Amino acid sequence: MPVIPDLITERLDLRAWTPEEIDAVIAGKHLPHWAEDFPSAGDKALAGLFEKHPGWYGAYGHRQMIERASGQVVGAIGLFTPQPDGTVEFGYGVAPSHQRKGYATEAARAIVAHALTAPGTEVVFAKVSLDNPASIRVLEKAGLTPWTGLELEPGLTAFRTP
Repeated sequence: MPVIPDLITERLDLRAWTPEEIDAVIAGKHLPHWAEDFPSAGDKALAGLFEKHPGWYGAYGHRQMIERASGQVVGAIGLFTPQPDGTVEFGYGVAPSHQRKGYATEAARAIVAHALTAPGTEVVFAKVSLDNPASIRVLEKAGLTPWTGLELEPGLTAFRTP
């Protein structure tokens, strides 16, 4: 497996998942370098999909959010499979004990900027539940704008790069 350089932000290292870490999540193990309340149920569901999507281990895949001050994994963020129309979706989550610190916004800005360097990528977007105002605010602070006209399931909205 090739070495994937970390994405570095002011307070976070966004480091690619290793197969061993994904196996630990699937097995329900808790590794010492993970925050006490990481991984979430969403991380566990996502981990089960890596086998079907080996590209998620790559440079334009999924990453753990490592709080540099503590060395702990406090969340995850990642890009899903790029589409032929030049779009790529991303998703993220932060452990509850580390929410409201700006980590999601910081990581979202970094992953969006990184995604736009991928060949053929023109639009980076995220879907969010309308009843999740905190996540909507994260996307706005990360510089994304509402994507009107996109067909979505009821209760969802999307934000995209301008």
